[in-house]
Amino acid sequence: MDFKLHSEYKPSGDQPQAIKKLVKNIKDNKRNQVLLGATGTGKTFTMANVIEQVKMPTIILAHNKTLASQLYGELKSFFPENRVEYFVSYFDYYQPEAYIPGSDTYIEKDSAVNEEIDRLRHSATASLFEREDVIIVSSVSCIYALGNPEEYKNLRISLREGMTLEQSDFLYKLIDLQYERNDVDFKRGSFRVRGDIVDVISAQNDKIGYRIEFFGDEIDSIIEFDVLTGKKVQKLKHLMIVPASHYISDPEYVKEITNKIEKDMEKEVAKFKKENKLLEAQRLEQRTKYDLEMIREIGFCSGIENYTRYFSGNEPGATPYTLLDFFPKDYLMIIDESHATLPQVRGMYNGDHARKLNLVNYGFRVNAALDNRPLRFEEFVSKLSYTVYVSATPADYEKEISNKLITEQIIRPTGLIDPPIEIREKENQIDDILKEIKLLKGKSKMLITTLTKRMAEDLTDYLIGKGIKVAYLHSDIKTFERVAIINQLRAGKFDVLIGINLLREGLDIPEVSRVLILDADKEGFLRSETSLIQTVGRAARNSEGKVIFYAQKITKAMQKTIDETNRRREIQMKFNEDNNITPTTVAKSISEIDLISEELNSKKGEKKKTKEMLKDLKLEMERLSLELKFEEAAKIRDIILEIEGK
Repeated sequence: MDFKLHSEYKPSGDQPQAIKKLVKNIKDNKRNQVLLGATGTGKTFTMANVIEQVKMPTIILAHNKTLASQLYGELKSFFPENRVEYFVSYFDYYQPEAYIPGSDTYIEKDSAVNEEIDRLRHSATASLFEREDVIIVSSVSCIYALGNPEEYKNLRISLREGMTLEQSDFLYKLIDLQYERNDVDFKRGSFRVRGDIVDVISAQNDKIGYRIEFFGDEIDSIIEFDVLTGKKVQKLKHLMIVPASHYISDPEYVKEITNKIEKDMEKEVAKFKKENKLLEAQRLEQRTKYDLEMIREIGFCSGIENYTRYFSGNEPGATPYTLLDFFPKDYLMIIDESHATLPQVRGMYNGDHARKLNLVNYGFRVNAALDNRPLRFEEFVSKLSYTVYVSATPADYEKEISNKLITEQIIRPTGLIDPPIEIREKENQIDDILKEIKLLKGKSKMLITTLTKRMAEDLTDYLIGKGIKVAYLHSDIKTFERVAIINQLRAGKFDVLIGINLLREGLDIPEVSRVLILDADKEGFLRSETSLIQTVGRAARNSEGKVIFYAQKITKAMQKTIDETNRRREIQMKFNEDNNITPTTVAKSISEIDLISEELNSKKGEKKKTKEMLKDLKLEMERLSLELKFEEAAKIRDIILEIEGK
């Protein structure tokens, strides 16, 4: 299928020439190029036009989940007829397994998987095998090890109406694909059986179920139905069921795989014993044998990712399979905010390797755990096909690898001009912040960036005390909650948002007309030229935008930021004058990912209210019991049991 871009807008400003150059370079087989796009010039719309014209499966790589969710929402609206998918880390909370030799402390892996994100990940990998018109918006999660894509592809169950297949064989195949039989709690990745009928909810969609009706050893019909209402959606001629886990292998090879793990474990145990490391030897043998027993019995174990190399058939030290291996040979990679994304990709391997090396050296894991890792930077580069590096401030690496093949996109179709920058003394910066908030009168929003988490928290508390509607965005907040906070700022629940580094690249909030940068003269990563230009860009989507630097001196980074901002202002003002354009604030609607986050948060709110109500009821029941009013206490007990049952 072709990519079909739906938009009421036509390319304008710098967009037409940028789209033309980018597409021509790809068609001329130029593998690397840079799009230098100023904030608010419509880089996402330019990307969408390029995708439509080059007609390749595409992955857009973002450096954080908040930016990824925004891109996902925008592209979903641009390509409603095509597959737009979302692939980020599925952990709401993740404490990796670790061992600290100095204090002899073992930290067990602890995590909370977000089922919604896991579903979206499965939907992404399944789409790549089903069709070509696929766009995946991903975080750096795409460089982490997944199972073998060929195994994943080959183990799919293909069903057609009228095909010969015994029901029992079908059930065994579902179990091999890590589906769980559950006749009571029918959920994603499970199936239920009622006579000749088998209902399945696949791993990539929890709202749609599939009813497979058997007549003897033949499939009589395949019906798609709504899981919530049970109503029939449509009758299908063909159905493809994908595995419920990315870490999966053909059951025929499980015995061979586990035997290989056991042999390697025995060699490593013997090595420990030879070195007189008896504790490590016993620990490794005990832990690995337990995992092997689980894999042999149910095909899965906690920490199965540490044995990925065996399941994927790779040799020790070989490059692991990742999401990039699910793409065909020719595909388009767009690296958004490349100046921030690439350093993140570059830094992933070393930290992961150091942590796992301790686990292996002290007998907590077999050597194969070292092969469950993110890609090294050179491995990541080797897997790229056609690549566009997108940034308002491209780094030296992007310029070099593209041989300075740079397309500029400075002019904004909206006519919006880069915000003017004011420098103010930081002696009375807090009082000045209060004055600026009062000047806005709640009509537009403000972002404040601080250097430390403590400063952000203290400032938040101070402003709350002054009656300001303020929120604090920090790294501990979960994926969808971050999006919800930004959405609430836009909707008017908050007037001010405070953060450290989360308020830089890609935060698209047109309602923001003020960006205040505290300690702008503290030279370092957070106040470098790149960081300052990006932060200034947060006020470039509002016609009343203004940026205030609080500083005692003008650093080189500040001066370069002011000079570059003024250069871009002049280009835009000349374009506006030549074309008789009046700058207008960007209008941006709430995206699908925002709606998902709101739904999740409302569910959390309902659960919280229910928990509070149960707590009150239990206290009342206990009070009545102490007063020997057992009949009344029993009535409340029955109400509690009913609520808990629901």
